[in-house]
Amino acid sequence: MATGLRQPGSERRPLLERRDELDALDEALARLCDTDGDAPHARRGGVVAFTGPAGMGKTTLLSRARERALARGCTVLSGRGGENEQELAFRVLRQLLQPSLAALDADERRAFLGSWYGIVASALGLEASGAAHAPDPLGVRDGLDWVMTQLTVRKAPVVVLLDDAHWADIESLGWLASFAPRADDLPLLIVTAYRPDELPSEADAFRALMERHGERPHSLAPLTGAAVARIVRDVLGERAEDAFCAECWAVTGGSPFETVELALRLDEAGLTGTRADLGAMRNLASAVKGPGLIDRLHRLGAATVRFAWAVAVLGCPAPPDLAAVLAVVGSEEAATATERLRKARVLAPGSGAGGGLEFVHPLIATAVYRDVPAPLRVGMHNAAAEAVRAAGAGPTAAARHLLEVPCEGSSEAVACLREAAREYLRSGAPEAARRVLVRALQEPPPSGERAALLHEIACATFLIDPEATVTHLREALTEPDVDPELRASIVFRLAQALAHTDRVAEAAAVAGEEAKRAANPRVRLRMQTDHFVWSAFRTDEPDSPARSRTLVRLAGRMPGRSLEERYILGLRSWDAMVRGEPRRQSMDWADKALRGGMSWTSEHQGFEVPVSVALVFMYGDQPGRSEELFIQGIAECERKGWRGSHLALGQALYGYIRYRRGCLAEAEELGRAGLGIADRVDGAVPAQFFAIGILVQTLLARGKTEEARRLVDDYRYVEMLPNAVIYPDPRTVHAELLLAEGRYRTATRILTELGERLDERGWRNPAWCPWQLHLARAVARSEPGRALALARDAVERARGFGAASAIGQALCVEAEVTGTAAALDLYAEAVTHLEASPAAFELARALVGHGALLSRNGRVQEAADRLYQGLERAVHCGAEGLAVRARAELSAAGLRPLPLRYAQTETLTVRERRAAELTAQGVPAEVIAKELRLTEQGVRQVLSSVYRTLGTDAEGLARALESAPRTRH
Repeated sequence: MATGLRQPGSERRPLLERRDELDALDEALARLCDTDGDAPHARRGGVVAFTGPAGMGKTTLLSRARERALARGCTVLSGRGGENEQELAFRVLRQLLQPSLAALDADERRAFLGSWYGIVASALGLEASGAAHAPDPLGVRDGLDWVMTQLTVRKAPVVVLLDDAHWADIESLGWLASFAPRADDLPLLIVTAYRPDELPSEADAFRALMERHGERPHSLAPLTGAAVARIVRDVLGERAEDAFCAECWAVTGGSPFETVELALRLDEAGLTGTRADLGAMRNLASAVKGPGLIDRLHRLGAATVRFAWAVAVLGCPAPPDLAAVLAVVGSEEAATATERLRKARVLAPGSGAGGGLEFVHPLIATAVYRDVPAPLRVGMHNAAAEAVRAAGAGPTAAARHLLEVPCEGSSEAVACLREAAREYLRSGAPEAARRVLVRALQEPPPSGERAALLHEIACATFLIDPEATVTHLREALTEPDVDPELRASIVFRLAQALAHTDRVAEAAAVAGEEAKRAANPRVRLRMQTDHFVWSAFRTDEPDSPARSRTLVRLAGRMPGRSLEERYILGLRSWDAMVRGEPRRQSMDWADKALRGGMSWTSEHQGFEVPVSVALVFMYGDQPGRSEELFIQGIAECERKGWRGSHLALGQALYGYIRYRRGCLAEAEELGRAGLGIADRVDGAVPAQFFAIGILVQTLLARGKTEEARRLVDDYRYVEMLPNAVIYPDPRTVHAELLLAEGRYRTATRILTELGERLDERGWRNPAWCPWQLHLARAVARSEPGRALALARDAVERARGFGAASAIGQALCVEAEVTGTAAALDLYAEAVTHLEASPAAFELARALVGHGALLSRNGRVQEAADRLYQGLERAVHCGAEGLAVRARAELSAAGLRPLPLRYAQTETLTVRERRAAELTAQGVPAEVIAKELRLTEQGVRQVLSSVYRTLGTDAEGLARALESAPRTRH
């Protein structure tokens, strides 16, 4: 339930010695709310934080912030942490957002959240159960960012008030820390208060944000003696003596909370503030908090005490009816207890009136909770778990109480904790899921459920602690009589965890051993598939040819009916490609693998094979087909809220496809997007390496050698190579950078060693790894004979594969290292092949190289044509370095560059053109999605590619289509 901040009885009193803090609030609100006429004038939000020990008046400051914000017409969203509610994931976030969402009916909420509904609904508490796939934490966080941004735009200006942030759940604090910097660019002001010494270690990101964002936090100091005297005299009158007021300051330590409470009690006792009242004052001061407060509570009667304990155990705001049940009192006794506690200023005035019961101050709540005898507190938490579950509060609310109960071997408790974990996983809170599952394991569960529970813990820890995942899964495998299907899932997840911790060889071994012991043919095939996957993607596979031969035999008898069979076919396709078998053959295997469908987000198979199958088409000169598969896969990840490593790799490799098509600016953008996502994911090293390699190659193609070097050094790309196969191959990428820097000797050593390893594996396709071409360039001056032999061998291998782009690129290098007039014919043949391929950048490079050689051989007119074409294509590819070289060659030949003739060098795929045409006609996205068999997110991705290709936006789409050519490779 969403609630406001506490409203203590002293709220309306003037705030003494808080002028600077109030001024900071007013300045922030002025920046947020000031307008110029009818239009907002540079509305700017930000963050204001107040810190200090308990009782320093942080809550009162936030109450004043609320008043000032409402007076200026702001929308106010409020939340606060609770000392006993930190285990409830997204509790504070729900307080902030639920009231606004609750104002919408069910249809309006779904319309408002749109495609984000299935990703964030559970985190927001909008549904009891979610989709079959749990979104990852980054997906949920991105969705919550979107929700808050949309609410801010709708309800601007918005002020978010977060009290007691030190007690907020880690999931809410983590989201706030990542989102808060956006407040600078939104009409959104975040005002928070917390005790800095009580922030948990997991809140380091929140602490760092508060300490470096805008102004440093405003640290609240104790009141001076003069301020305490003013408070006392405002209550008792001006006759209160100086010595009496000074003693009040001494016993309260200048705490605003204690001072106000003491002044009120002095007034109730009829004291006037003389020296004779000092003894009574000290007695009253001891009753404000600590033992004195508890003594005062117990004087209110046993039923009232039990009721206060119940409120403390339930946590604020506590439902009055549940508090009565927990205290074992009737409704009349509960009403009487509530009134007594209000009069005693233990419960806040007005709390419970249509909402929950709240204590006047957290200090009081803490004291009351600690007053509950330990055995009784355990019993009350146990009863609370049953009560909140019976009241429909859900398994997570009950699980919070079960965490406080000793283990008793209760199967009901285990079931509740496991259900809570499933809800937390649907909410994108794996750490919260891990906590309750570990507690369920300690219960302990029935012996037959232990393996399943260990598997669930491993799934919860997979994204946050893969090492712990390995430990839990190995333990699960030692359990007796594990169901074969469950055992297969355990082994699959174990292999994944090992691979993600860079133990790819172990992953392959685990799957291989399980394949040997599996009795069920389908399970055995599934394990074989996993074994082949991790064997293919380990850099130190001992006998790659033997695996290839086994794959040939297996794939030959697989019709592709099951997912496991299609994965075998997909692996056969990839293996055929890297080995350099004819491209038509590898693409035929890929087509067979795709006929029954391959999911990027399957719970039982990884996404490595679907991604590899999609890339087979790219290497085989069908990048359009590859792009379509990537668009579908990326959309599938986004639809299910998988916005971590999967999306990072998808974006980066989509950029790789664009790079190989010569769309270098777009490739750089996509590569950076993929790297940015990978940087947000702990342990996403493989995804980072894919993105870095693609970015480095793209930057080198654009002539940005220094930037490529900075990227390599910043990420220690060369020093920390993983044991998994990465493409483009990191050693080849490094060598390419070294060549651009003129460091030929080091590049020669790296490429020679790499070539030996790849040849041992039988991976001979230069389309996949052109190490021979780079090595030929590296040794061209020192060993021209070796360079020519390497280039000719690469040409032969490329012809064997049959992709025009690979043949043209290899011929181009052979021409470079030939050094004779025969190179002209090689260049001409290279251009012919590249013109028939989608490799626009390689074509531009071949044209410039051909033109330069023609010029040197005195064939200026032919050279001019080649150089002009090369320059134009280089410019449109975004290859600035190549364009500079083309201009230099033209200048050396006494020629001047002509104006560029075309606004674009690419045309559209059939799917892209159809999507663009329907969009230009005003057809809704959902209709386009149905026709093209895409999600709406996939349609947006396709249209984004169209806009970039045509250099236009939605408004100029129809005009651009008229001049766009009709087909694209």
